Amino acid sequence: MKKTYTAKPEDIKRKWYIIDAKGQILGRLAVKAAAILRGKHKPIFTPHLDTGDGVIVINARHIKVTGRKLKQKVYRRYSGYPGGLKEIKLEDLLAKKPATVIHLAVERMLPIGPLGRDLIKKLRVYTDEKHDLTGVKPLVLEVKK
Repeated sequence: MKKTYTAKPEDIKRKWYIIDAKGQILGRLAVKAAAILRGKHKPIFTPHLDTGDGVIVINARHIKVTGRKLKQKVYRRYSGYPGGLKEIKLEDLLAKKPATVIHLAVERMLPIGPLGRDLIKKLRVYTDEKHDLTGVKPLVLEVKK
């Protein structure tokens, strides 16, 4: 009889990866980052456990989007109060907070609940080349354009 494999805490080895967002397409970069955060690139992947690695995204201001998303895509949030709907276009959000665009794209690809909240804590997004995580010795990851 075969048994289903479940990763044990001592089996999980964490690494950090750097992804350069310069010239990358937003959705493709977010898919790669979300898969690494989940741990889907590892043979010990277990759906209900955090087996993933950390991701550092640099050059967030140089991200690209395809089609007419820049003018048409709208991010909405609601405070819960009457008249509390806030909307901002992708173009404006990229100008003000480019790191938020990547953060939201990756966060919305992760599971909802306690596991997803733990996974998103391992994502760091920086607008420029500089980051403060040199101590973790991140590996450079190439993402197809």
